[in-house]
Amino acid sequence: MERIKSLKRNVVIVGELNVDLIISGEEIKPELNREKIVDGFDMVLGSSSAITACALAALGVHVIFVGVVGDDYFGEFCIDKLNNKGVDTTYIQKLSTCKTGVTLSFSTSKDRALLTYMGAIPGMLPEKLPAQLLKEADHIHFGSFYLQKGMQTYWQQLFADAQNAGVSTSFDTGWDPEEDWKVDLIGRLLKYTDLFIPSEDEFRNIFGGVSDQNIFEKLPMERKEIAVKCGDKGAILFLRNKVIREDGYSVHPIDTTGAGDSFNAGLIFAYLAGKRGTELLNFANACGALATLRVGGAEDVPDLEEVYSFMERNKPLLQ
Repeated sequence: MERIKSLKRNVVIVGELNVDLIISGEEIKPELNREKIVDGFDMVLGSSSAITACALAALGVHVIFVGVVGDDYFGEFCIDKLNNKGVDTTYIQKLSTCKTGVTLSFSTSKDRALLTYMGAIPGMLPEKLPAQLLKEADHIHFGSFYLQKGMQTYWQQLFADAQNAGVSTSFDTGWDPEEDWKVDLIGRLLKYTDLFIPSEDEFRNIFGGVSDQNIFEKLPMERKEIAVKCGDKGAILFLRNKVIREDGYSVHPIDTTGAGDSFNAGLIFAYLAGKRGTELLNFANACGALATLRVGGAEDVPDLEEVYSFMERNKPLLQ
């Protein structure tokens, strides 16, 4: 794979913000009327959008974050953490009417379970978008479609305007706590989405299993690329009439928090650099695998040299 040397692009991320309180270990399932001892505890910057923003900034992209937080300690914590990672926080607004969101993450070496207090997350509304957003962006991304309720019916208009302005687009759904999945809304949005990046479970609930023989019949006719994250199994890329599968990298995970969001960053970065198909997925898989070797998705994000060094030292599982 030819190395990407640098990438002078502006990525605008319209996203949710919260802190993650991470409880880690192998015996972390709470039980009523019982006390358990866990291996670790950390408070870190959370949210899919924020982790993707930090990972992109570390790769060398100029990232502008648009969002809201509560006017409280956790809100200041989120903004400070983003600033420290080189993310432009000019367009983050503080709301005095609600608290900043909090996610409790119960994380093992294999997977995680999440409990989220929404707080300010639904407070991101179309009127809070900066008027000059499309002029500043080369690419627009958002995470957590289902949590950002105030934006759900507006994303289609924003992405249509973006594509008319020559700005590429991407989004990650995250899990739907209500398990309604809003298939029609998602389907219409894909017409204006360059990269749709769900997990395998999310994709299955929206359109069906990745191995379904008739999966192409279930997907919207008007769509672009869909990259499905399959954890340690790698990722699958759905093109118009073709499927590309790339295996993941063999690692010994410490914390899986933010691995999918780091995959998002790698995919967006490589896409903007002109990588496609196998090269696109391999780079994104490497970013996702590296994230599992660190605690907290945004705390210690690798730069471009670290990603390439990792790819040279490691091979995808079945290669």
